Amino acid sequence: MESKKGQHFIWLIINFSILSSFSQAQPSVSLDDFIKDYAFSTSQPKPKTGVLYEVTLPSNFSGIEASIARFRSAHFWQSGANFSSFNIPPRVVAMPFAKRIAIVYKNLGNFSSKYYNVPNYTLVSPVLGFWVYDASSPNPTISGRNLNVSTQGDPILVRFPMVPVLEDPKVTKNCVRFGHNGLVEEFSNFVMPNLCVARDQGHYTIVIPYVRNGEDEDFFEKRKWWVIGIGIGVWLILLILVGSWVYKMMVAMRIRKMERESEKGVAIDSIWIRSVSKMPSATVTRTQPEIENDYVP
Repeated sequence: MESKKGQHFIWLIINFSILSSFSQAQPSVSLDDFIKDYAFSTSQPKPKTGVLYEVTLPSNFSGIEASIARFRSAHFWQSGANFSSFNIPPRVVAMPFAKRIAIVYKNLGNFSSKYYNVPNYTLVSPVLGFWVYDASSPNPTISGRNLNVSTQGDPILVRFPMVPVLEDPKVTKNCVRFGHNGLVEEFSNFVMPNLCVARDQGHYTIVIPYVRNGEDEDFFEKRKWWVIGIGIGVWLILLILVGSWVYKMMVAMRIRKMERESEKGVAIDSIWIRSVSKMPSATVTRTQPEIENDYVP
């Protein structure tokens, strides 16, 4: 029996190493399944109902806190569960029906931003999460089916251990819930300090609109002046080109005007020299001799 548990434990480590090497398209699925399987396989043989047990993860996940608690479905319906950072009120139904359930709690700590992000927002709290599983079977390889929950009464309250005080009071905090696929499924207002209201299981965090730091502001400021400088340079080049074209046009018009004026004067013949140069040439005239008198001796 112990050898089988050891083999199952080794298989979990190898399986997660393979999963973590893939792209983070759906990172939360790998992490959730690993923590759930690890919590089920390393828990005590006969855990007590309604008692929270810490789960010691491998050293490379020392920044993540995990715990597990088991309940009878009837007791969970009547009393709810107030463990970790979650206050689950009575009248919460786990579906499909399971005689016993297990809730796995997580605090991703400094791993939060590695596995979760919200476009155009910054995480200001760790990502907290809980998932409900079927714990009816004593066999850890069979038990662990994911269950859905439905709140029939009061909402679920999520308490965050540390939320920084913002210097700018105009910046609003928002509660975000991530689904089992790692995508944002709920975006709500922050109702009171360190507290979010929820209606479903999942992962929760607090975000604020993304604010650029000083380096980003300097970068964009410099880029703005570069763009302005390039724009001015382009306009100067265009202005020079247009000015040159206008000057050439004015010179050509002046030459044509001079030619028209010259045509109004005395016409002068022209000749070609070796078919290369054209030069003006006056008409040859010769004064005819005149006899002073008609008497000829």
